[in-house]
Amino acid sequence: VQLQASGGGLVLAGGSLRLSCAASGRTLSRYVMGWFRQAPGKEREFVASITWSGGITYYVDFAKGRFTISRDSAKNTVYLQMNSLKPEDTAVYYCARKIRGYEYNYWGQGTQVTVSS
Repeated sequence: VQLQASGGGLVLAGGSLRLSCAASGRTLSRYVMGWFRQAPGKEREFVASITWSGGITYYVDFAKGRFTISRDSAKNTVYLQMNSLKPEDTAVYYCARKIRGYEYNYWGQGTQVTVSS
């Protein structure tokens, strides 16, 4: 299994970016895909997740109302649409995969998001 994250970049505060995570291999219905981020000097934190089957989503508080996670089953790709970006959203964003009930055990390489004020 490989997860390939892309879509990061430099954006002004208030702008938008859409991150993509392309998953190779099988995408079983019991998988959950998540986005995490890690800012310099900080621990990695959870952002959002979506179940591959049913598309059930979950967001951390700072992401609610600004970020939207979605998936395209035909493309084996998960997206994170980020709107109203703030400088504090600057981080390396990672996608990850787990089986429901277990820890995330497959991680993508990360994509840098930089929001300037």
